[in-house]
Amino acid sequence: MQPSLPPTFLCCLLPPPSPLQLMDGGTACPIFLCRLRPVAAFVLSLLFLLLLLLPAALSQSSPINATGSNPFDYSSSSFFSVVNNTDLVLFKDAGYSQGALQITPDSINQISYLVNKSGRVFHTHRFKLWEDHHATNRTNSTTRYVASFSTSFSINIFRPNSSISGEGLAFLIASSLDAPPPGSEGGYLGLTNSTLDGEPSNHFVAVELDTFKEPFDPNNNHVGLDINSVNSTVTANLTALGIEIAPVDATNYTVWIDYDGGARAIRVYMDIEGKPKPSLPVLSSQLNLGDILQQYSYFGFAASTGESYQLNCVLAWNLTVEMLDEGNNKGLPPWKIWVIVGVSAAAAALAVGLAVALCYLKRRKVRNDQSMVVAGTLKGLPGTPQEFEFRELRKATNNFDEKMKLGQGGFGLVYRGVLPGENKEVAVKKFSRNNHSQDDFLKELTIINRLRHKHLVPLVGWCHNKGILLLVYDYMPNGSLDQHLYGGGDSEIGRPILGWERRYNIIAGVASAIHYLHDEYDQRVVHRDLKASNVMLDVGFNARLGDFGLARALETDKTSYAEIELGGVPGTIGYIAPECFHTGKATRQSDIFGFGAVVLEVVCGRRPRADVPGAQFLADWVWKLHSEDRIVDAVDARLNGDFIQDDARRLLLLGLACSHPIPGERPKAEAIVQIISRSVSPPSVPLFKPAFMWPAGPVDEDDDSGGETSSAVSRTTMSVSFMASFNYASSSGYNTQCLSKEGTAEDQPITNGQKVN
Repeated sequence: MQPSLPPTFLCCLLPPPSPLQLMDGGTACPIFLCRLRPVAAFVLSLLFLLLLLLPAALSQSSPINATGSNPFDYSSSSFFSVVNNTDLVLFKDAGYSQGALQITPDSINQISYLVNKSGRVFHTHRFKLWEDHHATNRTNSTTRYVASFSTSFSINIFRPNSSISGEGLAFLIASSLDAPPPGSEGGYLGLTNSTLDGEPSNHFVAVELDTFKEPFDPNNNHVGLDINSVNSTVTANLTALGIEIAPVDATNYTVWIDYDGGARAIRVYMDIEGKPKPSLPVLSSQLNLGDILQQYSYFGFAASTGESYQLNCVLAWNLTVEMLDEGNNKGLPPWKIWVIVGVSAAAAALAVGLAVALCYLKRRKVRNDQSMVVAGTLKGLPGTPQEFEFRELRKATNNFDEKMKLGQGGFGLVYRGVLPGENKEVAVKKFSRNNHSQDDFLKELTIINRLRHKHLVPLVGWCHNKGILLLVYDYMPNGSLDQHLYGGGDSEIGRPILGWERRYNIIAGVASAIHYLHDEYDQRVVHRDLKASNVMLDVGFNARLGDFGLARALETDKTSYAEIELGGVPGTIGYIAPECFHTGKATRQSDIFGFGAVVLEVVCGRRPRADVPGAQFLADWVWKLHSEDRIVDAVDARLNGDFIQDDARRLLLLGLACSHPIPGERPKAEAIVQIISRSVSPPSVPLFKPAFMWPAGPVDEDDDSGGETSSAVSRTTMSVSFMASFNYASSSGYNTQCLSKEGTAEDQPITNGQKVN
């Protein structure tokens, strides 16, 4: 029988009855009508939890669940740079190239190098996959707890020269971190050999994707469950499901494997990459890992080729494993359970009491809560984007792991993430500018939320949690433009050198995005931070303009935007138009100047701060070549002459026209699109770079607008100050040593050449 509290004790925890309650004949202690005071709620919570948990403790005969609270998460969307024996270890013939793990060699220079090969790749973390729970009573019985896991990976099984495929690739769980045994080529898939096959001491489980029919195989296109042997215990014919592992036309597939340790069941799913996870598995089976594997094991891949060969490529890999505690699990005597439960109950009650008190205090401050400000602003946005739970994004980015960081700007950091359950890659921007994060967040969100264009990075959603502000964008798998221009070849990033056609298309995409912002959207939008590092490349190397942290929409009667609180000119030296240093204002024409710097950068393969003798800026060097009638010499030498000269000349002249020191002489976005599409001739550019003059007349002239006060100034009556045609930034007293990704303070305002803190 449970003890009960005397009514008088309960009454002291409650507020006094109201006169209305007494008039209606109610008692002095109407529990169901009165509100608990915070202190009363705390005491009742404590008593309730103790009464609930202590009787259960008396009858408990099994230990507390020994599983860990946080699962292990590993995620990699590509493998451009793999350092052996760090996160991954590569054995025998395995390697990596072209952003993929090559479980067997990928070279097609010599066929002899592809045949009769085997390899393995493991994650180096050792996982505890099962543990025995001992009963606390006198029966001495033991229950084995098996961890659960889930994984997904993208693969490409490629047949060079449309050859006959062979042999196969497997997802592997092995109890030792070993290379494939000798003789594991051919039908042994890098798992075993003729001597070891079928031995219980192998201690491995694998899910094979087999493309060659051995005598023990059902066909040459199946998935199988291998337990200590390549003679699968369960198989499924993929041909009947419309899936060909190694088609003549190379196809990327995603494979999902879910293992339920409690149910002792495994399920395998497969479909073309980019499609959602199917509802039905291609293979399912009962499987008790605790009876097959040693207590500690490793996850990875194995593959092989025989006389027939194929390229066994893993393009991406996500792995989540339930973590088990490392301590002993002998169970606890009842008196210790009493202590644990009692302490836990008290702690829980304290937490409940504090929560009640905090909620009471928060009611008085809710109107001042920042989240209400954000929520109120978002309610006013048309088509409010998706709101994410913070824990979802924290898991997607592996708790904002440094290894997941894609980049860092003046307003925050950007992380790569994989949304749990969707296998969708995203880029998560975390705002971090002290005292300004909320303003930065709302300004970027209110701009990008309304923009819809195929050459802009799409916004996926947002999150606001306890002052942490996050924006979620589509992930761009090919990174940023500057990584390809300066991170190709043998660099750590390993991005391939961009060919001419791709460069031309990228410039065309950026021009289309600017035309949309300046002329096609219902408001004029100035980006204010056009540069190569803000041009992202999607899976097809199409340009996607991103980072709208500085972008602003112009009011209908304005042609420029100035942000007084920044205290200077935001942007990066080399991309900032010279007039901005005098006005502090951003215009469509200053955007065009930044675009011109990007055009020259892409064509020449050099940064706007030129590394050529006699010129401080790239535009100065190109203009000099133009004056010598050899402008095409500026094209990136790494292209080895593989480009179209007329198109190169067109783009170089366009870049110079956009870099004109006088803003009114720069082409409009609409004209730029026509020039790039070859529907009009290249712009006419003077042989020598004109001198910069200030004032320079209307900065952003339009036939249908009066502009601002500067537009009323006649060019014939201006007081003109001349600057040298070269080094115009430094000759006007502006030190150019700061601000850019080449420096240390990207996207900070510039005032007299100094970073504004």
